[in-house]
Amino acid sequence: MKGRSYAAIALGIAILTGCGSDPAVPSIRVGSLRDVEGNLLGELFAQVIEAAGEARVERRLGLGGTGIVLGALDAGEVDVIPLYSGTLAEVVLRASGLTDVATIVKRTRDRGYDVGTPLGFNNTYGIGVRRAVADRYGLRRVSDLRGKPWRGGVTPEFHEAVTGLSGMVKAYGLTLGATRTMEHALSYVALASGEVDFVDVYTTDAAIRQQDLIVLEDDLGVFARYEGLALARPGFAKRFPRSWAALESLGRRFSDTTMTRLNSQFEIGRQDPRAVAAGFLASLPNRAGRPPLAAPQAARWRVWRRLTLEHGFLVGISLAAALLLGVPLGVWAGHRPRVARWVLSLVGVVQTIPGVALLCFFIPVLGIGWKPAVYALALYALLPVVQGAITGLQQIDRSLGDVAAVLGMTRWQRRRLVEFPLAAPALLAGIRVAAVTNVGTAALAALVGAGGFGTLIVTGLALNDWRVVMQGALPSAALAMLLHAGFSALESRLARWR
Repeated sequence: MKGRSYAAIALGIAILTGCGSDPAVPSIRVGSLRDVEGNLLGELFAQVIEAAGEARVERRLGLGGTGIVLGALDAGEVDVIPLYSGTLAEVVLRASGLTDVATIVKRTRDRGYDVGTPLGFNNTYGIGVRRAVADRYGLRRVSDLRGKPWRGGVTPEFHEAVTGLSGMVKAYGLTLGATRTMEHALSYVALASGEVDFVDVYTTDAAIRQQDLIVLEDDLGVFARYEGLALARPGFAKRFPRSWAALESLGRRFSDTTMTRLNSQFEIGRQDPRAVAAGFLASLPNRAGRPPLAAPQAARWRVWRRLTLEHGFLVGISLAAALLLGVPLGVWAGHRPRVARWVLSLVGVVQTIPGVALLCFFIPVLGIGWKPAVYALALYALLPVVQGAITGLQQIDRSLGDVAAVLGMTRWQRRRLVEFPLAAPALLAGIRVAAVTNVGTAALAALVGAGGFGTLIVTGLALNDWRVVMQGALPSAALAMLLHAGFSALESRLARWR
């Protein structure tokens, strides 16, 4: 499908999801990492910007990992995100040995970004072990891990960071056992069940106290400081001075203890992050000239409408693209039996590629968001569509073609009046499989910031909250069942017409 068509459809979705808003009022898109603290800080940023009254706020919280969120910022998909000084040094500046926060902020600003005053807390890496294990083996410092092949469960970010796992192993001379990468919240589950001996923790994690973990002292000072701050697109502060001033008012307002308490209210107390953010902001003294902080609540039906439209958009556009390519390809190959085998083999190769890998394949070219998701989903839908067309055509009795020729039908008339009606059931069955499969696969699109019901699934996994996971999984399953029933009814009606 051409880029203009995509743009037109995206514009239509944007209009639908923005119904009732004043187009003259600019909007600020706030993004965040998908972990507990990222979602909470993103909500805090959103509320102070809303209180500034300068722009509408679009929340794109829980987008994904560091690379996805920074990619969204650079691509203009979001305008401001909460991030950490250590991440800026490691990922943006590519200077993993740089630890001075003031220098990190200055160099990042020199690159054109707007960087806020550090928020005041340091959420650095730590190594957490169960208290019983720490007491049994006398573990109090990271250096105490020497001499035993401890099993680890770590996040992908910690595994890849120079000042993370590799830096720790090298500096302390450790010989570790099997170390697996996993979602941060799930690593705590693995630790509690005894599947791993240690996990990487963020030092403001609420789960540290809840699970009675011992955080080993980094006695060689390997782990860099990760001070929270606001990172915005170049020119954001000039375009939205009041909003930027509101974000700056949060500078130095958080201590490690405060951030841990807020995370605990959200993750362990299961309080609504909007309520947690509003409660903290209400406790801050209002300075002269600054509007009172508030926490406007978005109607829940608006959130569900947006997620439903995003998911339907991904499925609909990808299926349409698969039909535009797959049906002509299947018809062409269906009349050439020898070619058909090669076409099916070639298209089938796509099905062997993991969904996440296929999504990430398009990111360097198309950026993040709906574009790579649509291309990946269209390729996944291609096999059943092509196979349905080929199967439908090849099962037609060849004598019918001879009869049509005797009747004087042209090739197009044979295609339209004989072959297409007879091949339609098989083709429709292939389209049904493609549509139902894409509904489920579209949930992966949330990993690249494309939205949809997968946003809730990914967020729920990050928060270790299965209620949130089911809020995304059940509507996705319901949509798949609805499409399956609709196509089945259409197939039955088509069979009666025949």
